[in-house]
Amino acid sequence: MNATALEEGDIHSVLSNQRRRLVLKELRRNGGNSTLRELSESIAAEETGESPPPRNIRDSVYASLHQTHLPKLDGLDIVEYDSNTKSVSLTDLADELVPYTTVMSTTGLPWYQHYLVLGLAAMATVIAADLGVPLLADVGPVGVALVFSAAMVVSLLVQLYTGTRPLQRLGRRVRSGRTN
Repeated sequence: MNATALEEGDIHSVLSNQRRRLVLKELRRNGGNSTLRELSESIAAEETGESPPPRNIRDSVYASLHQTHLPKLDGLDIVEYDSNTKSVSLTDLADELVPYTTVMSTTGLPWYQHYLVLGLAAMATVIAADLGVPLLADVGPVGVALVFSAAMVVSLLVQLYTGTRPLQRLGRRVRSGRTN
């Protein structure tokens, strides 16, 4: 496998399965490393909505991860899976999947980062207006808050309008036979 790029068909194949998507999500949440047991526990809990999840579901998830999903991800060099120690680690190649699993803004930032930056800027600007910083003090904290509220609404409308879900776009391209 070429460790520098994933084929679009491989990306689609990996992300078309909920358990593989959950493996990637859990590994990112855990700093890129986990064990098969930890992954099966958290994925079973997410699938059932129960904590702890029922043992039979946990065992089913464990078996499918061990026999199918982790070997597939390992074969594509997305994770390193040691079937002896049952340890799992993300590789650098996993970063190629981020644009397909994270809703991105039109600026290229994930939307959650866009809203974080907007919120922090709003908070700092409202505080500055309240402290009497020239120009901002003339508008006042309420005026500044209204401007940022409007920016938030516009951002939400842009997000809804653009429908920035790369995986859906990829799926349409793969089904239509286009890969670029």
